[in-house]
Amino acid sequence: MMDLLRHICEVCGREEILTSEEAFDDGWDYPPRMGQFGVISPRLCPDCPTEGSLWWAFTVDHLDAGTLSESQQTTLQRILREPQTIAVDP
Repeated sequence: MMDLLRHICEVCGREEILTSEEAFDDGWDYPPRMGQFGVISPRLCPDCPTEGSLWWAFTVDHLDAGTLSESQQTTLQRILREPQTIAVDP
């Protein structure tokens, strides 16, 4: 059986429970098929742009952890604790 993960778009907040393969096939940017767990990279649904991601805030806007919004802080903590923070209990 494939593990189900809670996929959360960090831009629009959309949530879906999918396997990694389903998420990849549907166009989600999400580990482990896109990026790695615990590493800051976009966590996006198929409809949202990279420009709204935490990765963008760090690499393009040059924000640091002290200047992130509350929502960005929540996303950061979730990413750093993956996959436990997005695991779905069977």
